[in-house]
Amino acid sequence: MSKIKIVCTSTGAIEYGPERYRELGIDILRIHMIFKGVEYLEGPDFDPVKFYSELETLDDPKNNLPKTSLPSPAEIYACFDKAISEGYDEMIIFSISTGLGGTYNAISTLSKDYVDKIKIHVVDTKICAFSEGYHAIRAQEMVNRGMSAEEILKETEWAIKNQEFVGVDGRLDYLIYNGRLKGAKAFMGRLLNICPVLTFNNEGEVVPLESVRTPKKALARACEIMKELIGDRDPKDYLLYHIYTGPSLLNELVKIEEKYGIKTNHEDVIMTPVSGCHNGPWLAGYGLYRIRREDEML
Repeated sequence: MSKIKIVCTSTGAIEYGPERYRELGIDILRIHMIFKGVEYLEGPDFDPVKFYSELETLDDPKNNLPKTSLPSPAEIYACFDKAISEGYDEMIIFSISTGLGGTYNAISTLSKDYVDKIKIHVVDTKICAFSEGYHAIRAQEMVNRGMSAEEILKETEWAIKNQEFVGVDGRLDYLIYNGRLKGAKAFMGRLLNICPVLTFNNEGEVVPLESVRTPKKALARACEIMKELIGDRDPKDYLLYHIYTGPSLLNELVKIEEKYGIKTNHEDVIMTPVSGCHNGPWLAGYGLYRIRREDEML
């Protein structure tokens, strides 16, 4: 039986989640960020709470935006070499969505240099934040149960097709600064206090579901949408968790969701700096990870 190594890019937020996941032995391939002239490797030493607090009060944010960059070829090769040195026959590497950057393509391209050394599967999770990381966590749990890479990849494919994210940007500032919202839309959005309700499409791109006036109404609409997505599915057949950047909008969401009977059944997990910097410190929402039932076909 093949010995399988599970790896996740740092945007999967495994290191910001519960300690029980950090003890699984999943390797992390770190994405870089340059912020206020200093280069960081995303991880536990780069405190997201402090980072988002600084974004809220950043002087001249338009000209001091955080910049992100891919893991270097040397870092990616080192990840492969480590698995080989530890005696692994196969690797499954979970990457942030291709709709958000070139990390998946970089890993996939460099993996071709190792075809005679180790079998490498690179997975485009088509999402980011803890929803990305939980795919790696589930994969590690399947490895621990003795499942093959082929079986794990089939289960992962089903999970990716059935994942959901619904979030609200409480302010448009960073969407405008980063060029995701331009011209008249940016002007009118600010003028009318518009808050987009966001999701990931099937290609793994962040897209607006709706535009709602005021953060409170947008959060309420996010609750309505998530309630519909959950439907009558039993809580044992899904994980529901808050995903957020700064805490201010999350606190408001927790108050509102009670009116809709929404109850998360997993700990909240903050977005990593690389994931959240483009949206800014005023994002809150939900990740919904459906767990496949026996009556649901792969």
